[in-house]
Amino acid sequence: MKLSGALAVSGLVTSAWAAPYRKGAEFLGKRQGPIASDGTEIDNSAIPFQPVGPIGSSGNQDAGQYTLAPGQEEDADLGLYLDLSENPNPQAIRGQNGGIVSGPRNEEYQRLNPDLLARPGTDMGSVANAKWPMGLSSARSGTGGGNPGWARQQNTNELPIATEMAGVNMHLGPNAYRELHWHSANEWAYIFSGSTRISAVNQNGETFLDDLQAGDLWFFPAGVPHSIQASPEGVEFLLIFNQGDFSEDATDLVSELFARNPKEVLAKNFQVDVSVFKDIPTEQRYIFTGSPYKGTTEEARKEVDGPAGPLPANESYSYHLSAQAPYTVPGGSVKIVDPTTFPIANNFSAALFTVEPGAMREIHWHLTSDEWNFLIQGQGRVTVFQGPQASRTFDFTAGDVGYIPVADSHYIENTGNETLVYLEVLQAPRYIDISAAQWLGLTPGQVVKDTLNVPQSFIDTLPKTKRYIVPGNPNHLTTNFTVANYPNAKFNATSAQVNTTSI
Repeated sequence: MKLSGALAVSGLVTSAWAAPYRKGAEFLGKRQGPIASDGTEIDNSAIPFQPVGPIGSSGNQDAGQYTLAPGQEEDADLGLYLDLSENPNPQAIRGQNGGIVSGPRNEEYQRLNPDLLARPGTDMGSVANAKWPMGLSSARSGTGGGNPGWARQQNTNELPIATEMAGVNMHLGPNAYRELHWHSANEWAYIFSGSTRISAVNQNGETFLDDLQAGDLWFFPAGVPHSIQASPEGVEFLLIFNQGDFSEDATDLVSELFARNPKEVLAKNFQVDVSVFKDIPTEQRYIFTGSPYKGTTEEARKEVDGPAGPLPANESYSYHLSAQAPYTVPGGSVKIVDPTTFPIANNFSAALFTVEPGAMREIHWHLTSDEWNFLIQGQGRVTVFQGPQASRTFDFTAGDVGYIPVADSHYIENTGNETLVYLEVLQAPRYIDISAAQWLGLTPGQVVKDTLNVPQSFIDTLPKTKRYIVPGNPNHLTTNFTVANYPNAKFNATSAQVNTTSI
């Protein structure tokens, strides 16, 4: 089963939830036999079993009739990725660990989450849930006709561990607006598809307007009022806020500002007759269809130019990440952006990774910030390690949010057959991490040997530079990843030195 895109995840999960449980009927549906006059039950062994309720589409497989996925019989500590996407009756078996599933279950969930169903033998202890599928978030609809769009969010209500950041996925239809508004949190945005025009005014009366496309960013500081309008092709984007409990339903809207103040006060404030406000909205507009925006970017900027002039270029609220060349390494690429390159985005640092099939974002951790991530394309898995001895492996598909606490080590492995694309976001003035491989490569070899009981040949392969991504093999049964197997995967010690301010 192949999934791509947040909508695919949403549709799959929704349909899976809608399906009745056939396995559940087995435990609920045995009929009681007739009752004799003395109160005893008459033997009903001749009466055939009849499950209660309709037969659904989930859980109807006989627990004794199953086929294990490739690698499922291997030692559990190997932790091979188990592709259960086409398995009609997935089981919680890994090597000699686990066992069959004979009770109620939702097979679609099990196929989507093989590392939760049959977890690697190395998983142990208690680790908080680190994943939320955005497809399970309720989508708030725009109103007023014309299919203006929708928005859905993830905050601590959905993912309690995500205390420092929250996310919103929003779609605006052709020419639709996200109403003029402001909020108490900083807003960092990445555009998935389409194009948009954004505008804002800061506390000095300096104006800002820009036209952006897929792959670009914007940032609005807390309290700065702004607007977002889709082009005729529409736009979809991701918003990240620096408050874990941020709610998209609690922003300050201009329609509410006008509706919640006396009209006499409005007339006095704007120095007009009160009749001007006879048709103002009585309810918030939020997302609604508007007229196409006019003119070129430069023409539109001239229209909003005021006495204070435009926002200085080094304080721009937008960053054209789509025009930034990626830093390419064997197995994928990365684009890094932080306040050293996008100065206004105070304390927001991010990396956009592409990871080829079988490759992996190397094991690493962040020094000062939790990591909020979003899977844009493909599928992968992540093991979160929390010292001293707890770990949990999670499976991700497009549209999933991940959250990893500061200093917890993790990786993301591409487990699919297409390029994995995902975004890492930190609350940090620079994008920084610790590479496990580089750390050991720069530690005296004897210390590593004595501690881990590994051969000198392992010490000799350790890199002294940060690799970000390591290549792999799309064959999930591969266990030998020596450089000899990947002749094009050798790292050049000079070219691998990366200045994050330039990528």
